[in-house]
Amino acid sequence: MTTYYSKDHEWIAVEGDIATVGITTYAQEQLGDVVYVELPDAGKTVSQGDEAAVVESVKAASEVYAPIDGEVTEANTVLADEPAKVNEDPEGAAWFIKMKVGNPDQLSELMDEAAYKAYVDTL
Repeated sequence: MTTYYSKDHEWIAVEGDIATVGITTYAQEQLGDVVYVELPDAGKTVSQGDEAAVVESVKAASEVYAPIDGEVTEANTVLADEPAKVNEDPEGAAWFIKMKVGNPDQLSELMDEAAYKAYVDTL
């Protein structure tokens, strides 16, 4: 499994042709206490940069963007009942969606963990 990061603070872990997408630890720290998560239905097609989900916190509402093209195969429905999990384990159990990779070439536009950490250090 390889994990990539976007400048919009999403992570995407790719295994075969399935990718798991969520928000980074940095993103959840900026949001504060997450109180609501809106996820797409399986079967929804998303394009790179399109809204894939919405996360709301006590501070703000924020879109979660699709880091690559693909089709949603599963949404993490646990987050609907327990949105605070995003604060507890944003880069693990609190993933947002799983998707079938539509364009693997787009992964080369994303950052690895070291590049993402360096990027966050500039913010």
